[in-house]
Amino acid sequence: MERDWWSVYHDPVLDRLVRTAYDQNLTLMSAGTRVLAARAQLGVAIGEFFPQTQQLGAGVAYNQASSTDPTGNPTGNLGNFWRSSLSAQVAWELDFWGKFRRGIETADATYLASIASYDDVLVTLIGDVASSYIGIRTLERQIAIAQANVVRQRKALAIARARFEGGTSTKLDVYQAENVLAATQATIPQLTSQLDQGKNALRVLLGMPPETLDAMLAGPPGFKPVIPAPPAQVAVGIPADMVRRRPDLRAAELRAVAQSAQIGMAEADLYPAFILTGSFGTVGSNIGHASLDDVFSSKGIFFSFGPSFQWPVLNYGQITNNVRVQDAKLQSLLIDYQQSVLRAQREVEDGLAAYVGTGKQVVDLRVSERAASNALGIAMEQYRLGTRDFTTVLTAEQNLYTAENNLAVAYGNYASSLTTIYRSLGGGWQLREGQEFVRGANREQMRERTNWGDLLPPTGTPEAPVPALPSATDVNSNIRAPEW
Repeated sequence: MERDWWSVYHDPVLDRLVRTAYDQNLTLMSAGTRVLAARAQLGVAIGEFFPQTQQLGAGVAYNQASSTDPTGNPTGNLGNFWRSSLSAQVAWELDFWGKFRRGIETADATYLASIASYDDVLVTLIGDVASSYIGIRTLERQIAIAQANVVRQRKALAIARARFEGGTSTKLDVYQAENVLAATQATIPQLTSQLDQGKNALRVLLGMPPETLDAMLAGPPGFKPVIPAPPAQVAVGIPADMVRRRPDLRAAELRAVAQSAQIGMAEADLYPAFILTGSFGTVGSNIGHASLDDVFSSKGIFFSFGPSFQWPVLNYGQITNNVRVQDAKLQSLLIDYQQSVLRAQREVEDGLAAYVGTGKQVVDLRVSERAASNALGIAMEQYRLGTRDFTTVLTAEQNLYTAENNLAVAYGNYASSLTTIYRSLGGGWQLREGQEFVRGANREQMRERTNWGDLLPPTGTPEAPVPALPSATDVNSNIRAPEW
């Protein structure tokens, strides 16, 4: 399968639109920030594997014990005094049952799933851009066909008026010619409105404010704007393992992996938690011969260290039900994954069927259009000679316009069906390889607000390798386009 599959159309405008959408699409930018959030959350999960409580403290306090409270000053009335302290406390729950390891597995799978979701957004975006562009070119072609038929029908109207004024025909021919001409002209505003809507949709995909796209759609000098033509022979890689190709399926798989680890985390609560706690510090006061400066001396040192354990035996019912909840969620994700695979296979088959079907339709409509054009030429000539009535000319005009319009629509569908095939195969996500998930102004704004460290290095800094979807060995299936 083509990495840059849209290049098979050999359309420089489409190439530029895809690149612009990749750089500016807001939905894709939002997906990129979610990848960064998942990476930071992975760092949080890794931190749980090490001592969970680490506190450093220091303070100075003025104390006065109550003379009426026997528990407030059990050693006698010491009066008012100052007390200073420096201390450090640590609590470390040992991962005997794999609770924190499972947490890391969950966060890691969630991080990879966020990358796969980003790739899925990118695949969908590229497909939408290509489909919108093909739709715009199809509408432009339909408008051009309508305008060309308006020119033909005006000539026929002029001939009908001349014959009426010459007394060789009735006013009926003129009215019929005006009727057909007006009906054809009425299609142009409708098609123009659809074209404007298509351009508006394309602007959203490109992340652009309302502004003209004429310069971008015009293409480089010498470029002729036409409906993108699929190649004569298309090689689409039917994957041996489609699960490892489509980003949405990969994301569904990874979400199941993350949920599986959640079961392990819930089960760990069934067993006792072993905790190492310790504290170390110094204390000084101005009581008696002591001094506040003792906080910096060895005689003010205190420390404690020891193990402990916690076992919520009275909450077994609650914990067991939580394990069941997590298991049910996993089973739901596995079923959803199977459904996603079936849906993906159906999309591929539908795309292939549409491509083959519309290709054959284009071949037949080519013949229809050619025959309608020839029929109109003969009908017009016979009408000038007076051997045919004007109804034959009108019918030929309508048939030609219908045949040309149907051919344009079918050819646009034919080009779009190839887009559907590549999108259903999950092609195009490779465009982001070697690129940053958060780029441009968004990157700088986030760095100004927060210290992202190596997770978001300054612009221009070499990026660390980004996890990519596993590649699958393709079994190439060649689909030959119809020839005409």
